[in-house]
Amino acid sequence: MVLWSIAFLIGLMGSMHCIGMCGPISMALPMPDRKLGTVLKVTLMYNLARSFSYMLLGALLGIIGFGFSLAGTQQVLSIVMGALMLVAILLPQKYRLRLEQAAGNPVAGKIKKGFGYFFKKRTTLAFAGVGFLNGFLPCGLVYMALASALAIGDWQQSALYMGIFGLGTWPMMVSVNLAGNWWASSQWRHKFYKAVPVFTFVIAVMFILRGLNLGIPYLSPEIRVSAGEQIEACD
Repeated sequence: MVLWSIAFLIGLMGSMHCIGMCGPISMALPMPDRKLGTVLKVTLMYNLARSFSYMLLGALLGIIGFGFSLAGTQQVLSIVMGALMLVAILLPQKYRLRLEQAAGNPVAGKIKKGFGYFFKKRTTLAFAGVGFLNGFLPCGLVYMALASALAIGDWQQSALYMGIFGLGTWPMMVSVNLAGNWWASSQWRHKFYKAVPVFTFVIAVMFILRGLNLGIPYLSPEIRVSAGEQIEACD
């Protein structure tokens, strides 16, 4: 339960960042009208598809992480991922933004073309298409969650982890469409956003402790390796 709680909280605490990055896309969805039923339907399709893309990325990273676990380096990977999160916190914001842009430049252009295609369609599936593509946009918050998914080392759990992460972003993202620009300018958004580095620090420390194999239930479960199999005391 600890891992799933972490995933949800990363999404929830970081969703203030989502409002700035993904909120404009969500609010720009070409809805046929602004009736509550229509807004809820469009918002549901958009966010379901966005969360599904996170789950696909999580599954892919989980497969890669499983390769590390077979090699007996899952603990090292968990420590490295935690250390990288700490480094990301210490980097000045301008450098973090440059890294995000560098990581996303190869695909960002194609994703934006895809947005244009779906925006013209104005169908329910088109709204889902926008959400699906949205999940692949460069985003430091998503990268942090994916680093955690990679350290898990199991494609099913990693996919579930990213799905729960996506679910954590729902309250704020749904509020954007229901409340409009109020959330984007709300002082609460800025207060929560300032708390993200602190929360990231806590998550990073937890992954480092997890990798240290201290035998602490839930926090740093013991990992035993025998007969070529890795057995982890999962929470």
